[in-house]
Amino acid sequence: MMKDFVKSFTFALAGIWYVFRTQRNMQVHFTAALLAVTVSLFLRLSPLEWGLVFFAIFMVILTECINTAIEAVVNLVSPEFHPLAKIAKDCAAGAVLLAAISSLVVAYLILWPKIIILFFSH
Repeated sequence: MMKDFVKSFTFALAGIWYVFRTQRNMQVHFTAALLAVTVSLFLRLSPLEWGLVFFAIFMVILTECINTAIEAVVNLVSPEFHPLAKIAKDCAAGAVLLAAISSLVVAYLILWPKIIILFFSH
């Protein structure tokens, strides 16, 4: 039982690692996440603010993983162009875009005011 449990984590981590290695956008998302966490460390966020920042980061990473999975399945079942395959890929990419936009809104609402106070208040 425990062996299967550990195996499932190994497979999940392999999937995340695959997405990170093969998808340029995932690398961009991880870089942005690292920057957001680094900035947040200096801004002394409240626990709620940390929760919102981490939720935003994980939503982007999650949607990028799902997007990659959908693209792989679509490529498998429809190697040639098909309008429905395009719709599936475009919708999955759109989900990533929405998650990225929402993470920017979170950063703007939580981090930006603290940055302004830090650098522009006397």
